[in-house]
Amino acid sequence: MLISELPSALERFDDLERRLAGRRPAVFLDYDGTLTPIAARPEQAVLAAPVRAVLERLAALCPVALVSGRDLATLRRLVGVEGLTFAGEHGFDILHPDGSTAQPPEVAALVPHVEAAGAALEQGIGGIEGVLLERKRFSIAIHYRHVAPEAVQAVRDAVAAQLARHPQLKGLSGKKVLELQPALDWNKGRAIVALTEEEGIGAESLPIFLGDDTTDETAFEALAGRGVCIVLEGEEDRETAAGLRLGDPTEARRYLERLIGLLAQGR
Repeated sequence: MLISELPSALERFDDLERRLAGRRPAVFLDYDGTLTPIAARPEQAVLAAPVRAVLERLAALCPVALVSGRDLATLRRLVGVEGLTFAGEHGFDILHPDGSTAQPPEVAALVPHVEAAGAALEQGIGGIEGVLLERKRFSIAIHYRHVAPEAVQAVRDAVAAQLARHPQLKGLSGKKVLELQPALDWNKGRAIVALTEEEGIGAESLPIFLGDDTTDETAFEALAGRGVCIVLEGEEDRETAAGLRLGDPTEARRYLERLIGLLAQGR
């Protein structure tokens, strides 16, 4: 279904109250485009103080996890809230509230291929005006939001060439960004399913996921039929596996505030 055809999560909040009867939510949140507006440059997507306060209040009431394409260290710094689970790089790098970490066991062996592809891209397209190469622990993102339209295909071709040269890597496409990752069967959806099986979340909880990008669709698909999947409207209308929509990060904050109010009543 198209995002524009979905019902509003705020208007259907009563449905959430019914589904939560006798259950505790486990909240999973994307960062860019969900908690913060999409920024011109990644470092400009700073979390507003009221949203940070919402996360702190929510984390005192139920498990909360940030599941983002950002690298783990950057995600933690941007959010600045303790007591959360952080899943960086689309779930490849996970930090639990107790300080323990988790990664797919095969991922470290594929890092040299990421590094080689990144070096080649730096040499090949690093000089194109507007290109931003973002090196992460296990992946590399190629931002082209500020690339001239006539140069975008050259960026895409260079990324495709590295994927052909390194079959150990896979490509991921988001909002004005391409990404090279280890070619493992791992994504946001797989990470969230793994997190729901962790102690403290469990099968009795109701997973709630808010995301905005095509990279969040694996999470919507993984939680279909068992959780609440909410997509935020973006620059274009598109098909989605989510069941509800919100307009923007401001509406996402309002939704989380209502959830806090509901949970606080039941304490």
